[in-house]
Amino acid sequence: MAKEKAKKRKTSTKYRLYKISGDKIERKNKSCPKCGAGVFLAQHKDRLYCGACQYMEKTSK
Repeated sequence: MAKEKAKKRKTSTKYRLYKISGDKIERKNKSCPKCGAGVFLAQHKDRLYCGACQYMEKTSK
């Protein structure tokens, strides 16, 4: 039998949410005030949104 080809996987994108400077790790996105520090708010064109609890903040331009 022939060997199966290895599947190509996407690289993880969770590291783009953090900024590493020296020995510190900083979060780029704001965290949800209802859910706590473990849940990020998604940045849309005109709002910030939490997918876990449906919390929303409007952003002014």
